[in-house]
Amino acid sequence: MAIVNATDQNFTEETKEGLVLVDFWAPWCGPCKMIAPVLEELDGDLGDKAKIVKVDVDENQETAGKFGVMSIPTLLVLKDGEVVDKAVGFQPKEALEELLNKQM
Repeated sequence: MAIVNATDQNFTEETKEGLVLVDFWAPWCGPCKMIAPVLEELDGDLGDKAKIVKVDVDENQETAGKFGVMSIPTLLVLKDGEVVDKAVGFQPKEALEELLNKQM
């Protein structure tokens, strides 16, 4: 499954079903740039077990505010639209796999 770039307008639609890892990021954020290839690799490994959604906090402040995102990258795990786990800052692939595996 390809990584989806969500906006304030389509966030709910993109995250309402199944297991979703949401990456709140910004183009100027160093750790966000570091985690991008990790998310790409993880997306390839996950197949259709989980979806990865990226939200640019500069362009989608409403969604970032709704979830209280204060620092980036913030990674939320949503299950059927509800937040079930959270991590802040750069995370290695193994840590992200563990976050998702707890919910599978």
